Amino acid sequence: MAKIQYYGTGRRKKSIARVRLVPGEGNIIINNRSIDEYFNFDTLKEIVKEPMKITETLGKYDVLVTVNGGGFTGQAGAVRHGISRALIKADGELRAVLKKTGFLTRDSRMKERKKYGLKKARRAPQFSKR
Repeated sequence: MAKIQYYGTGRRKKSIARVRLVPGEGNIIINNRSIDEYFNFDTLKEIVKEPMKITETLGKYDVLVTVNGGGFTGQAGAVRHGISRALIKADGELRAVLKKTGFLTRDSRMKERKKYGLKKARRAPQFSKR
């Protein structure tokens, strides 16, 4: 018999998370490491768990995540987005709750590109009269 799995892809900044929800007891594994090993900060762990807390599915599914690109904060946001999308595939009735909290919206803020003649995106070289 095939195992039931629900997939979701989450993105934030440069991070991309591929999330798999499998019926289980609530383990969250990111890149073959537990969430406590992978994220050092409690705030990031809370960000990842938010969609499951709001929908009251924290103990129902094991979450298996492959995430790459970006930094820790972007990765945590990408995982949250992916979990939210996978939860909708698991149960369509959760959509209203997740949409209301804003977890289904892709955060479109990206790093602005560097422009020529400037040091960074907006930082101009230091001005000197002489």
